[in-house]
Amino acid sequence: MGILHYGTQTFDMDDRLLAHLQMIIGIKLRRSESFFMTWNESSTSVDARRAIWIDNGVPIYMEYDGRLQPPMNMDWAEKLANSANKGGGLIIMAEDIPLTSEVPE
Repeated sequence: MGILHYGTQTFDMDDRLLAHLQMIIGIKLRRSESFFMTWNESSTSVDARRAIWIDNGVPIYMEYDGRLQPPMNMDWAEKLANSANKGGGLIIMAEDIPLTSEVPE
């Protein structure tokens, strides 16, 4: 389990999801595009929906639990990126698409 650090907040997220978010957030912020990122969080003490505004002015970094880059599912990444380009922002959804492609070179 990795950690997304955003400003003074931290959010536990799976390494595989973090790798995909790193790619999408990096592309959006390189283009100076701010956006909302929304996800559902369920644990023993929390059952909530969270949304944060992703902006170049807020420090962000990903802390991975593992040392190796998880395999990228470009179909899932595209689905996530498409949601980020809409008014509701990046909606984190389950990876229900089979792994079919690797990271482009």
